[in-house]
Amino acid sequence: MTADPQAPSTTTPETPDSATETAESLPSFGWNAYAERINGRFAMIGFVALLLLELITRQDFLTWLGF
Repeated sequence: MTADPQAPSTTTPETPDSATETAESLPSFGWNAYAERINGRFAMIGFVALLLLELITRQDFLTWLGF
C-alpha cells in the first residue's frame, strides 16, 4: 500500500528561529545594535555592583582606588 501523493501532509512545516529574529537581535562582530545593548546591560550591572559595594563597606570608590 502506498501513500496518496495528493493527500495533504499531516506534518506542519517549521520555520527556522532565525526567520523570526531581527538583525538587531543576532550576535555579530563590530559596532552594531546587539553589541551596544549587551555593553549597556553589563554597564548597568557594574554600576549597581559598585553602589552595593559602597553601601556594604561604607567607603566610596575613590577610597578603594587609594585617593
